[in-house]
Amino acid sequence: MYSREIKEKLQKPVENGIPVQGTWTEAFEEVDLLSVQHPYPFPLPGVIKNIRIKEWESFIIQDERFFLSAKLCNLKLYRSAIVFIYDMKTKERLEYKKMIPGWAWRLPRNLYNDSVESRSYGFFFRIHTWLDTKSIQLELNIKKTPDRPAFTAHVTFDLAEAKTTPMAVNLLFSERRNMYAYKALSAVRGDLVSGGRHIQLDPSETSGIFCEFKGYFPFRSRSAWCSAAGFNSSHKRFGFALGDSQARESYTNNENALWIDGNLTPLPPVKITQNGSESSDWIIQDMEGMVDLTFAPKELGQNTNSVCQYSIGIFNGLLIGSDGEEVPVKNVWGTGERLYLKV
Repeated sequence: MYSREIKEKLQKPVENGIPVQGTWTEAFEEVDLLSVQHPYPFPLPGVIKNIRIKEWESFIIQDERFFLSAKLCNLKLYRSAIVFIYDMKTKERLEYKKMIPGWAWRLPRNLYNDSVESRSYGFFFRIHTWLDTKSIQLELNIKKTPDRPAFTAHVTFDLAEAKTTPMAVNLLFSERRNMYAYKALSAVRGDLVSGGRHIQLDPSETSGIFCEFKGYFPFRSRSAWCSAAGFNSSHKRFGFALGDSQARESYTNNENALWIDGNLTPLPPVKITQNGSESSDWIIQDMEGMVDLTFAPKELGQNTNSVCQYSIGIFNGLLIGSDGEEVPVKNVWGTGERLYLKV
Protein backbone atom coordinates (compact mmCIF):
# COMPACT_ATOMS: atom_id res chain seq x y z
CA MET A 1 0.00 0.00 0.00
CA TYR A 2 1.33 3.42 -0.96
CA SER A 3 2.44 5.74 1.83
CA ARG A 4 4.59 8.85 2.15
CA GLU A 5 6.32 10.82 4.87
CA ILE A 6 4.26 13.52 6.59
CA LYS A 7 6.68 16.16 7.79
CA GLU A 8 6.66 18.18 10.99
CA LYS A 9 4.92 21.57 10.80
CA LEU A 10 6.94 24.16 8.91
CA GLN A 11 6.47 27.92 9.13
CA LYS A 12 7.33 28.59 5.47
CA PRO A 13 7.79 26.40 2.37
CA VAL A 14 10.99 28.30 1.52
CA GLU A 15 14.06 28.19 3.79
CA ASN A 16 17.18 30.24 3.14
CA GLY A 17 15.91 31.01 -0.34
CA ILE A 18 15.45 27.32 -1.28
CA PRO A 19 12.05 25.55 -1.64
CA VAL A 20 11.51 22.69 0.82
CA GLN A 21 9.85 19.70 -0.83
CA GLY A 22 7.37 17.71 1.21
CA THR A 23 3.87 16.97 2.51
CA TRP A 24 2.31 18.45 5.65
CA THR A 25 -1.07 18.35 7.39
CA GLU A 26 -1.17 22.03 8.40
CA ALA A 27 -1.11 25.24 6.42
CA PHE A 28 2.08 27.27 6.37
CA GLU A 29 2.14 30.47 8.41
CA GLU A 30 3.46 32.38 5.38
CA VAL A 31 3.81 31.55 1.69
CA ASP A 32 6.03 34.02 -0.15
CA LEU A 33 7.49 32.48 -3.29
CA LEU A 34 9.28 35.75 -4.09
CA SER A 35 11.69 34.73 -1.32
CA VAL A 36 13.01 31.91 -3.54
CA GLN A 37 16.53 32.90 -4.58
CA HIS A 38 17.53 32.43 -8.23
CA PRO A 39 14.51 30.42 -9.42
CA TYR A 40 15.98 30.75 -12.92
CA PRO A 41 19.61 30.38 -14.03
CA PHE A 42 19.76 34.07 -14.90
CA PRO A 43 19.04 36.98 -12.53
CA LEU A 44 15.56 38.49 -12.68
CA PRO A 45 14.18 41.68 -11.11
CA GLY A 46 11.46 41.20 -8.52
CA VAL A 47 8.68 42.37 -10.81
CA ILE A 48 9.52 39.69 -13.40
CA LYS A 49 9.70 37.00 -10.71
CA ASN A 50 6.27 38.11 -9.54
CA ILE A 51 4.84 37.78 -13.06
CA ARG A 52 6.15 34.19 -13.25
CA ILE A 53 4.22 33.17 -10.11
CA LYS A 54 0.70 31.99 -10.99
CA GLU A 55 -1.81 31.63 -8.16
CA TRP A 56 -5.46 30.93 -7.46
CA GLU A 57 -8.01 29.90 -4.85
CA SER A 58 -10.97 27.71 -5.72
CA PHE A 59 -13.72 25.66 -4.16
CA ILE A 60 -16.55 23.28 -4.91
CA ILE A 61 -19.69 22.88 -2.81
CA GLN A 62 -22.30 20.16 -3.32
CA ASP A 63 -25.24 18.44 -1.73
CA GLU A 64 -27.72 15.98 -3.26
CA ARG A 65 -29.14 18.61 -5.61
CA PHE A 66 -26.90 21.66 -6.08
CA PHE A 67 -23.32 22.01 -7.27
CA LEU A 68 -21.36 25.26 -6.94
CA SER A 69 -17.87 25.76 -8.29
CA ALA A 70 -15.90 29.02 -8.21
CA LYS A 71 -12.36 30.29 -8.62
CA LEU A 72 -10.33 33.49 -8.27
CA CYS A 73 -7.28 33.15 -10.49
CA ASN A 74 -4.31 35.50 -10.89
CA LEU A 75 -2.12 34.51 -13.85
CA LYS A 76 -0.45 37.95 -13.66
CA LEU A 77 -0.95 38.88 -17.32
CA TYR A 78 -4.65 38.79 -16.50
CA ARG A 79 -7.02 37.83 -13.68
CA SER A 80 -10.20 35.78 -13.95
CA ALA A 81 -13.21 35.05 -11.76
CA ILE A 82 -15.34 32.01 -12.58
CA VAL A 83 -18.61 31.00 -10.93
CA PHE A 84 -20.64 27.96 -11.99
CA ILE A 85 -23.91 26.90 -10.32
CA TYR A 86 -25.81 23.80 -11.43
CA ASP A 87 -29.14 22.32 -10.33
CA MET A 88 -28.76 18.57 -10.81
CA LYS A 89 -32.54 18.05 -10.65
CA THR A 90 -33.77 20.66 -13.13
CA LYS A 91 -30.51 20.83 -15.19
CA GLU A 92 -30.53 24.62 -14.82
CA ARG A 93 -27.15 26.35 -14.83
CA LEU A 94 -25.82 29.80 -14.05
CA GLU A 95 -22.34 30.73 -15.18
CA TYR A 96 -20.38 33.92 -14.70
CA LYS A 97 -16.87 34.57 -15.97
CA LYS A 98 -14.85 37.74 -16.21
CA MET A 99 -11.28 38.48 -17.25
CA ILE A 100 -9.33 41.62 -16.34
CA PRO A 101 -5.85 42.58 -17.63
CA GLY A 102 -3.09 42.95 -15.05
CA TRP A 103 -2.42 41.46 -11.61
CA ALA A 104 -3.99 43.84 -9.10
CA TRP A 105 -5.45 41.04 -6.96
CA ARG A 106 -3.26 39.98 -4.07
CA LEU A 107 -3.81 36.46 -2.86
CA PRO A 108 -3.08 36.03 0.86
CA ARG A 109 0.35 34.99 2.06
CA ASN A 110 -1.33 32.96 4.79
CA LEU A 111 -4.69 31.29 5.30
CA TYR A 112 -5.11 32.02 9.00
CA ASN A 113 -6.85 35.40 8.72
CA ASP A 114 -6.78 37.02 5.31
CA SER A 115 -8.92 37.45 2.20
CA VAL A 116 -9.04 38.05 -1.54
CA GLU A 117 -11.94 39.57 -3.45
CA SER A 118 -13.15 40.60 -6.89
CA ARG A 119 -15.49 43.56 -7.08
CA SER A 120 -17.08 45.22 -10.11
CA TYR A 121 -20.47 46.55 -11.16
CA GLY A 122 -23.07 43.87 -10.47
CA PHE A 123 -20.52 41.36 -9.17
CA PHE A 124 -18.87 40.67 -5.80
CA PHE A 125 -16.83 37.58 -4.89
CA ARG A 126 -14.83 37.25 -1.67
CA ILE A 127 -12.94 34.37 -0.04
CA HIS A 128 -11.94 34.95 3.60
CA THR A 129 -9.79 32.23 5.13
CA TRP A 130 -9.85 31.93 8.94
CA LEU A 131 -7.91 28.77 9.62
CA ASP A 132 -7.15 29.99 13.13
CA THR A 133 -10.87 29.35 13.77
CA LYS A 134 -10.97 26.35 11.36
CA SER A 135 -13.32 28.10 8.94
CA ILE A 136 -13.38 29.63 5.48
CA GLN A 137 -16.09 32.11 4.53
CA LEU A 138 -17.30 32.74 0.99
CA GLU A 139 -19.47 35.58 -0.28
CA LEU A 140 -20.96 35.89 -3.76
CA ASN A 141 -23.35 38.54 -5.01
CA ILE A 142 -24.25 38.61 -8.72
CA LYS A 143 -26.88 41.10 -9.85
CA LYS A 144 -29.71 40.20 -12.19
CA THR A 145 -29.29 40.94 -15.91
CA PRO A 146 -31.54 40.26 -18.92
CA ASP A 147 -29.53 37.08 -19.53
CA ARG A 148 -29.33 35.61 -16.04
CA PRO A 149 -31.05 35.71 -12.62
CA ALA A 150 -29.52 37.24 -9.52
CA PHE A 151 -27.43 34.94 -7.32
CA THR A 152 -26.25 35.40 -3.73
CA ALA A 153 -24.26 33.03 -1.52
CA HIS A 154 -23.08 33.33 2.07
CA VAL A 155 -21.45 30.06 3.10
CA THR A 156 -18.90 28.78 5.60
CA PHE A 157 -16.53 25.85 5.33
CA ASP A 158 -16.58 24.36 8.84
CA LEU A 159 -13.42 22.28 9.14
CA ALA A 160 -14.05 21.71 12.85
CA GLU A 161 -17.40 19.99 12.26
CA ALA A 162 -15.97 17.69 9.58
CA LYS A 163 -12.90 17.01 11.78
CA THR A 164 -10.83 17.11 8.61
CA THR A 165 -7.09 16.69 8.28
CA PRO A 166 -6.01 19.04 5.46
CA MET A 167 -3.02 18.57 3.18
CA ALA A 168 -0.31 21.05 2.23
CA VAL A 169 2.41 20.19 -0.27
CA ASN A 170 5.44 21.88 -1.80
CA LEU A 171 6.45 20.28 -5.11
CA LEU A 172 9.35 20.96 -7.44
CA PHE A 173 9.37 21.65 -11.16
CA SER A 174 13.14 22.19 -10.97
CA GLU A 175 15.65 22.67 -8.17
CA ARG A 176 14.36 26.15 -7.29
CA ARG A 177 11.02 26.43 -9.08
CA ASN A 178 8.24 25.08 -6.93
CA MET A 179 4.48 24.76 -6.62
CA TYR A 180 2.68 25.02 -3.28
CA ALA A 181 -0.85 23.68 -2.76
CA TYR A 182 -3.26 23.50 0.17
CA LYS A 183 -6.38 21.32 0.04
CA ALA A 184 -9.12 20.56 2.57
CA LEU A 185 -12.47 18.76 2.63
CA SER A 186 -15.10 20.33 4.86
CA ALA A 187 -18.71 20.39 5.95
CA VAL A 188 -20.46 23.46 4.52
CA ARG A 189 -23.30 25.53 5.94
CA GLY A 190 -24.95 28.70 4.69
CA ASP A 191 -27.49 30.11 2.28
CA LEU A 192 -27.89 30.44 -1.47
CA VAL A 193 -30.49 32.66 -3.13
CA SER A 194 -31.08 32.30 -6.86
CA GLY A 195 -33.94 33.71 -8.90
CA GLY A 196 -35.96 34.42 -5.75
CA ARG A 197 -35.47 30.87 -4.41
CA HIS A 198 -33.79 30.39 -1.01
CA ILE A 199 -31.60 27.33 -0.52
CA GLN A 200 -30.30 26.50 2.95
CA LEU A 201 -27.23 24.28 3.07
CA ASP A 202 -27.29 21.63 5.80
CA PRO A 203 -23.71 20.87 6.97
CA SER A 204 -24.66 17.25 7.68
CA GLU A 205 -25.54 16.81 3.98
CA THR A 206 -23.29 19.36 2.25
CA SER A 207 -19.58 19.02 1.51
CA GLY A 208 -16.97 21.28 0.00
CA ILE A 209 -13.33 21.19 -1.07
CA PHE A 210 -11.16 24.29 -0.84
CA CYS A 211 -7.85 24.60 -2.72
CA GLU A 212 -5.09 27.18 -2.96
CA PHE A 213 -2.22 27.05 -5.47
CA LYS A 214 0.88 29.19 -5.98
CA GLY A 215 3.79 28.29 -8.20
CA TYR A 216 6.54 28.99 -10.70
CA PHE A 217 4.74 27.00 -13.37
CA PRO A 218 6.71 26.08 -16.52
CA PHE A 219 6.54 28.44 -19.49
CA ARG A 220 4.55 25.75 -21.29
CA SER A 221 2.52 24.02 -18.62
CA ARG A 222 -0.14 21.36 -19.02
CA SER A 223 -2.01 20.26 -15.91
CA ALA A 224 -5.29 18.52 -15.11
CA TRP A 225 -7.29 18.41 -11.89
CA CYS A 226 -10.45 16.68 -10.74
CA SER A 227 -12.31 16.69 -7.44
CA ALA A 228 -15.59 15.60 -5.90
CA ALA A 229 -17.20 14.94 -2.53
CA GLY A 230 -20.13 12.93 -1.21
CA PHE A 231 -21.22 10.29 1.29
CA ASN A 232 -20.78 6.52 1.16
CA SER A 233 -23.39 3.89 2.03
CA SER A 234 -22.58 4.30 5.76
CA HIS A 235 -23.04 8.09 5.41
CA LYS A 236 -19.34 8.74 5.94
CA ARG A 237 -18.28 11.95 4.27
CA PHE A 238 -15.59 11.42 1.63
CA GLY A 239 -13.88 13.55 -0.96
CA PHE A 240 -10.92 13.52 -3.28
CA ALA A 241 -8.77 16.10 -5.05
CA LEU A 242 -6.40 14.78 -7.71
CA GLY A 243 -3.90 16.44 -10.03
CA ASP A 244 -1.66 15.44 -12.92
CA SER A 245 1.06 18.06 -13.46
CA GLN A 246 4.69 18.36 -14.53
CA ALA A 247 6.06 18.31 -10.98
CA ARG A 248 9.04 15.99 -10.62
CA GLU A 249 9.57 13.21 -8.05
CA SER A 250 5.78 12.83 -7.89
CA TYR A 251 5.97 9.41 -6.23
CA THR A 252 7.71 10.89 -3.20
CA ASN A 253 5.37 13.90 -2.97
CA ASN A 254 2.32 15.00 -4.92
CA GLU A 255 -0.95 16.86 -4.43
CA ASN A 256 -3.34 13.88 -4.53
CA ALA A 257 -5.59 13.47 -1.51
CA LEU A 258 -8.49 11.30 -0.35
CA TRP A 259 -10.53 12.01 2.76
CA ILE A 260 -12.74 9.40 4.46
CA ASP A 261 -14.71 10.62 7.47
CA GLY A 262 -12.18 13.43 7.90
CA ASN A 263 -9.11 11.20 7.77
CA LEU A 264 -6.51 12.04 5.11
CA THR A 265 -5.00 9.48 2.77
CA PRO A 266 -2.16 10.86 0.61
CA LEU A 267 -2.55 9.09 -2.72
CA PRO A 268 0.08 8.03 -5.25
CA PRO A 269 0.63 9.94 -8.51
CA VAL A 270 -2.16 9.55 -11.06
CA LYS A 271 -2.42 9.79 -14.81
CA ILE A 272 -5.41 11.67 -16.20
CA THR A 273 -6.17 10.88 -19.83
CA GLN A 274 -8.90 11.96 -22.20
CA ASN A 275 -9.23 10.79 -25.77
CA GLY A 276 -11.26 12.85 -28.19
CA SER A 277 -13.19 16.05 -27.60
CA GLU A 278 -13.79 18.02 -24.39
CA SER A 279 -16.99 16.05 -23.83
CA SER A 280 -15.31 12.62 -23.94
CA ASP A 281 -14.73 10.62 -20.76
CA TRP A 282 -11.66 11.03 -18.58
CA ILE A 283 -9.75 8.06 -17.15
CA ILE A 284 -7.96 8.62 -13.81
CA GLN A 285 -5.70 5.81 -12.59
CA ASP A 286 -2.59 5.18 -10.53
CA MET A 287 -0.03 2.37 -10.54
CA GLU A 288 -0.78 1.20 -6.98
CA GLY A 289 -4.41 0.11 -7.38
CA MET A 290 -5.75 2.86 -5.09
CA VAL A 291 -7.33 5.08 -7.77
CA ASP A 292 -9.49 3.78 -10.61
CA LEU A 293 -12.02 6.38 -11.77
CA THR A 294 -13.83 7.63 -14.83
CA PHE A 295 -15.22 11.11 -15.24
CA ALA A 296 -18.05 11.80 -17.70
CA PRO A 297 -18.38 15.57 -18.41
CA LYS A 298 -22.02 16.67 -18.47
CA GLU A 299 -21.81 20.48 -18.49
CA LEU A 300 -18.91 22.28 -20.15
CA GLY A 301 -17.79 25.73 -19.10
CA GLN A 302 -18.09 28.49 -21.67
CA ASN A 303 -14.43 29.22 -22.27
CA THR A 304 -13.39 32.59 -23.60
CA ASN A 305 -9.81 31.39 -24.11
CA SER A 306 -7.87 28.15 -24.38
CA VAL A 307 -5.95 28.57 -21.10
CA CYS A 308 -8.52 26.95 -18.79
CA GLN A 309 -11.05 24.32 -19.79
CA TYR A 310 -13.44 23.18 -17.09
CA SER A 311 -16.54 21.05 -16.76
CA ILE A 312 -18.74 19.35 -14.19
CA GLY A 313 -19.84 15.78 -14.54
CA ILE A 314 -20.15 12.35 -12.94
CA PHE A 315 -17.45 10.17 -11.40
CA ASN A 316 -17.60 6.39 -11.14
CA GLY A 317 -15.06 3.86 -9.93
CA LEU A 318 -13.18 2.90 -6.80
CA LEU A 319 -10.81 4.56 -4.32
CA ILE A 320 -8.89 2.83 -1.53
CA GLY A 321 -7.78 4.50 1.68
CA SER A 322 -4.49 3.98 3.49
CA ASP A 323 -6.08 1.47 5.86
CA GLY A 324 -7.45 -0.58 2.96
CA GLU A 325 -10.99 0.78 3.22
CA GLU A 326 -12.70 0.76 -0.16
CA VAL A 327 -14.73 3.78 -1.29
CA PRO A 328 -17.06 2.93 -4.17
CA VAL A 329 -17.71 6.07 -6.23
CA LYS A 330 -21.11 5.78 -7.88
CA ASN A 331 -22.56 8.65 -9.91
CA VAL A 332 -20.86 11.31 -7.78
CA TRP A 333 -20.92 14.80 -9.26
CA GLY A 334 -17.64 16.66 -9.42
CA THR A 335 -15.44 18.86 -11.54
CA GLY A 336 -12.66 18.38 -14.06
CA GLU A 337 -10.30 21.10 -15.23
CA ARG A 338 -7.39 21.45 -17.63
CA LEU A 339 -4.91 24.30 -17.57
CA TYR A 340 -2.74 25.18 -20.56
CA LEU A 341 -0.19 27.90 -19.78
CA LYS A 342 2.00 29.28 -22.55
CA VAL A 343 3.43 32.30 -20.73
